[in-house]
Amino acid sequence: MKKPELLVTPKSVDHIKALIEAGADAFVIGEQKFGLRLAGEFSVNDVEQATTIIHEAGKKVYVAVNAIFHNDRLDDLDEYLKEMQRIGVDALLFGDPAVVMAVRELGITIPLHWNPETIATNWFQVNYWNERGAKRAVLARELSLDEVVEIKENAKAEIEVQIHGMTAMFQSKRSLLGNYFLYRGEVMEIENRKENKNMFLHDKERKNKYPIYEDLNGTHIFSPNDMCLIDELTDLFEAGIDSLKFDGVLQTEEYITTVTKCYRQAIDAYFDNGEDAYDEIKDELLEKIKEIQPAIRPLDTGFIYKETVY
Repeated sequence: MKKPELLVTPKSVDHIKALIEAGADAFVIGEQKFGLRLAGEFSVNDVEQATTIIHEAGKKVYVAVNAIFHNDRLDDLDEYLKEMQRIGVDALLFGDPAVVMAVRELGITIPLHWNPETIATNWFQVNYWNERGAKRAVLARELSLDEVVEIKENAKAEIEVQIHGMTAMFQSKRSLLGNYFLYRGEVMEIENRKENKNMFLHDKERKNKYPIYEDLNGTHIFSPNDMCLIDELTDLFEAGIDSLKFDGVLQTEEYITTVTKCYRQAIDAYFDNGEDAYDEIKDELLEKIKEIQPAIRPLDTGFIYKETVY
């Protein structure tokens, strides 16, 4: 079996250096104008610096251009793609077909990763986009383990699965937070709102807190729990999943680095020393993560072992 890629989301250029030491294989970066729900904001200059550091370490850098594009951003998208081609990043994450059309028209040769969030739910879609240039598909977080395995068995493209972190539940193009504060007479600039990471929607009945923030792409609401599969990776290993992603959005650099180290240990134990070696340390690794887990963010296994209820 091939060892899967450990994909992480850094918060800054300097953070990348720590994550390389922690054992990350690849990184998702970008800026909110073109990418959705990124852990950090990376300007074009930052992407260039990051790419140099990542490539010198023999790792890969993927740039998110998976926003839902309206007409007013298409010209900027073209220029951005040209810059990514010049820099030489390893892949572009996309959900909007506008990116595919722009890549073709501009002669961009960067590989594409299809990342449409919740709608990547079957292998027909994966193969459809593979035939149109997508090297990889990022599966919806709402899929069960059986669904993930079936897609991998029938997919022509590489398959990426999230194994840790928050999951997005809702996005609106509208500035819901901004409109709310305007209604209250407490106008906040969008730059301030996007940096304020301690806003929550409270569900008293279920005792849940849903993180909410706003950026140039609108309003985003996240799950009340963090997904954690550190002790449930065997089936994903055996299925041959190509990339395992830890999404560190709304987390601290220290948290992201520590969790990355834990998953590096888990992957290496299994593939270097066998399943028994992984089984011996997986509970210990889970406890390490629990020790640093924010009290308001319980851990669960997402939808891997439970049915999605609509």
